[in-house]
Amino acid sequence: MFNVIRPSTIPASLAAKSSYSAKDVVASLDQAFHSKCYICETKDPLILNIEHFRSHQGCESRMYDWNNLFYSCGRCNNFKRHHYDNILDCTDPTLNVLMLVRHIPPNTPFSNIIIEATNDEPSTLQTAHLLNRIFNEADTGNKSITSVQLRKRVYRRYAKVIQHINTFINDDELPSARQLAIEHLKALMDVKQEYSAFLRWPIIESPELFEILNTAINLYEAQPST
Repeated sequence: MFNVIRPSTIPASLAAKSSYSAKDVVASLDQAFHSKCYICETKDPLILNIEHFRSHQGCESRMYDWNNLFYSCGRCNNFKRHHYDNILDCTDPTLNVLMLVRHIPPNTPFSNIIIEATNDEPSTLQTAHLLNRIFNEADTGNKSITSVQLRKRVYRRYAKVIQHINTFINDDELPSARQLAIEHLKALMDVKQEYSAFLRWPIIESPELFEILNTAINLYEAQPST
């Protein structure tokens, strides 16, 4: 998961309670969430849902509540629905959601991903449970295929991190190549990257690399000055 700054300006169609999925609502959420599903971090999902973080169950105030709308892929929304109403809120500025849920990339594209809560708070435990299901559950034919496809996408992104780490730790490489590897890793630490939590945790757990790259692990996209 990744932290998000929600725009303070409420889209006009939402303020008028005419639609919670109109173009202005979608565009504002798309920008705030870096075009990523807030749960699995898949970028530019082909099936996009404007999700109600707290299921509205027909309640109009929740239905049109700007703070209750999140950018989600259809697959994650189908897993979450009304069954997970107590997961971590990535738009809550008091939470560092990156550090609350440990994301361990798969060893191969076909092995399970490890998701671990780093505390015993119910919202953290429920978030880890949901993420484990999303990345690993294969109890139906559809899920067995889509979970592998999702893990393959994560693995391909993670492989880029490993490629640059291997260059950096190789004493046979030229100093310029090792420095370039660090620059690549800095870029991969950005919150806007697809599957950013999976790219960041290997660095967080590598003391030498974390010392070099910790300032590149930004929780939020830099906001323009006003």
